[in-house]
Amino acid sequence: MNTATAKQRTTNYIKQVKGSFVFKILAITISFLLIPLMIKYLGVEQYGIWSTLLSIVSWIVMFDIGIGNGLRNKISESLAKDDKQEAIHYISTSYIIIGLISVILLSIFIVTSFYVPWQSVFNTTILSNEALRHIVTITILFLFLNFWLSLINQVFNGLQKTSLVVFNQFLSNFLALISVYILYKYFETSLFKLAFMYGFSLVLSNFLLSAWFYLKNRSFIPKLKYFGQVYVKSITSLGLKFFMIQIAVIVIFTTDKILITQLFGPEYVTSYDVVFKLFSVITIFYGLIAAPLWSAYSDAFHRHDMVWIKKIILRQLKLYILIVLVTGILAILTPTIIKLWIGSEVTTDTKLVIAIAGFVLVSTWNTIFATFINAIDELTIQIYTSIIAIIINIPLSILLVQYFNFGIDGIVLGTIISLSLFAIFGSRQTYLILRGN
Repeated sequence: MNTATAKQRTTNYIKQVKGSFVFKILAITISFLLIPLMIKYLGVEQYGIWSTLLSIVSWIVMFDIGIGNGLRNKISESLAKDDKQEAIHYISTSYIIIGLISVILLSIFIVTSFYVPWQSVFNTTILSNEALRHIVTITILFLFLNFWLSLINQVFNGLQKTSLVVFNQFLSNFLALISVYILYKYFETSLFKLAFMYGFSLVLSNFLLSAWFYLKNRSFIPKLKYFGQVYVKSITSLGLKFFMIQIAVIVIFTTDKILITQLFGPEYVTSYDVVFKLFSVITIFYGLIAAPLWSAYSDAFHRHDMVWIKKIILRQLKLYILIVLVTGILAILTPTIIKLWIGSEVTTDTKLVIAIAGFVLVSTWNTIFATFINAIDELTIQIYTSIIAIIINIPLSILLVQYFNFGIDGIVLGTIISLSLFAIFGSRQTYLILRGN
């Protein structure tokens, strides 16, 4: 074990966390300002439609068949071997593959969108089917473009520069806030205009960061000549494993709003979304700490530095005790915070608050171990638990609501149960790996 390398890795990790902290605070603050502003601009029901739409279109990320996360690992692995040229080949190959996927899927969507009963999808009649189609189309158009441009985030992650990813989040949130404020102040209510300005903000942020990075690091600029079949095979074979996990993440983390829309109505999504957004502060801040560890774990693993990995995971488990305490306090204060934050437009349900608090604790626990397992490409257990979670999540949520008379909290409880599979087996797998098995 190279102690100098371990020290440098720890120093960079601390640097990335510190560098991310200010921009993460700003990004969170802006996202919290965005919600009441959007609700005031759109109204409760149209905001529910918008929130549900974002959940649906977030499925786009799974169409990269795991290439984004695969690229992140391959860059870390290549640089750990001091092979910069290999990293450049992986970057170019990934951009070309994702670009082709984006063009093909966007073309398919534009054709099929004319045949989708959008009013039924969103369970609403306040907007015509044609209006909803236009809103979804402009949202999809920007998100596919962003889908391609956002590969810059995985390049940053692979280079262990996660603070730049957080800065990108801040910049996109800041641009979105300005856009929504202008709409609220000077324009009449229009979900189409909101979708356009929101999508434009995301694309502009990724474009500016990409241009800055590649002009500064011209050797990393993606080029067609660096595309190669050997790199396609390598990155897609790893990417397909991540793809299975991504499907589970998308199903588990985005279908709640869709189920609420269908079982209760889009207006109920708003109260769920507000409570969820409040508790997301905890997962966001833990993500700030955990995000730089993915590539750091990968670097340490390929350098056979298991001592460093054990030390860091132990620190994460100690931190989890504090997270449990903070989550409990936040659950008690939730009604007061939401009243001060949103006002009387949104009411809170105690059972929903408790359910989302439980979701946060299970999700954070899983992140501790998933970050390490993802970094070292030992994905089999995670894939199996993900497949089971996909199968049981939606039926279990519907069962709890329709046959056991749970409210919205029943949908969240179904998600918690689905996540609990990896909570058990993922932590056990990590323990065995660190023991040398």
